[in-house]
Amino acid sequence: MVDNIYSEIREIKSYAIDHKIPIMVDDGIDFLTTFVIKHQIKNVLEIGTAIGYSAIMMALANPNLKITSIEKDEQRYLEALKNIKRLNLENRVTLIFNDALDVTLHDKFDLIFIDAAKGKNIKFFERFENNLLNKGYIITDNIDFHGYVDKDEKEITSHNLRSLVRKIKQYITFLKENQNYKTTFYKTGDGITVSEKL
Repeated sequence: MVDNIYSEIREIKSYAIDHKIPIMVDDGIDFLTTFVIKHQIKNVLEIGTAIGYSAIMMALANPNLKITSIEKDEQRYLEALKNIKRLNLENRVTLIFNDALDVTLHDKFDLIFIDAAKGKNIKFFERFENNLLNKGYIITDNIDFHGYVDKDEKEITSHNLRSLVRKIKQYITFLKENQNYKTTFYKTGDGITVSEKL
């Protein structure tokens, strides 16, 4: 059974590479799954399902975990549904097909994981922080954005990329200045932040 799970995971990762779908790098997913186990996380809201890789890895790390995940790209959403079914996780992973900024949820979560359009991180954070339990956590991925965030903006020739990097930097400032959370920055994976609700 374990071998079967590993082969399924390998196939999901290969699909992501073949179809140029960004999924968490190995260091990042290790950090996330370890965090889920260590902090005994029970309910996760994930913004940005992609093809379900991180949701699946979190669910496999903690057999008591329930995940609600939002994805706006129909093809990715359908692929995620298929992958979650393949691993018999339909009872624990609920997928929502919609733009996260159009979704209203009344549930409370002890972890919110933001891994969607990087330029909208502040909007995602503000939209869903009311769904976070006291002493809960908001984790954000890709905060280094392939090393571009540390570069001088003049070195970035693409206007779109420069604009995106500027928005990520604004998000970093937003986290540092947010008095309601204690944010720790980690250089693991593609850069991860953990914001603990005070």
